Amino acid sequence: MTYGQIAKLLEERYSPRLVGWAMHATPKDHRNIPWHRVINSQGAISTGRVILAEPDRQRLMLEAEGVIFNERGHCDLVVYQWSPRQRATQTKLNALKKARTLLKSDNARRSRNSGK
Repeated sequence: MTYGQIAKLLEERYSPRLVGWAMHATPKDHRNIPWHRVINSQGAISTGRVILAEPDRQRLMLEAEGVIFNERGHCDLVVYQWSPRQRATQTKLNALKKARTLLKSDNARRSRNSGK
């Protein structure tokens, strides 16, 4: 997700910059809040100026999860950007595929049983 996406989901009074600061302030505790999965609208890391001790930390964490960055330090948002609508669509698609598979196996079973 991008900072702007989260700001939009929360309400119009929140800005992407405020979301960025909130993500920076997430506690490092047992909840393991995935702050590193929020990037800017260009698909790049914005934490290098904030986490001075480890400017590449966010990128390294994302790369460890399989995110690929180009030579300019951007990832392809078409590939990696999460959206609630896209997730809902994928969930429905998976349910339809499962139902279709079950229907096919049920039809095949009936076909075998009718021949006996």
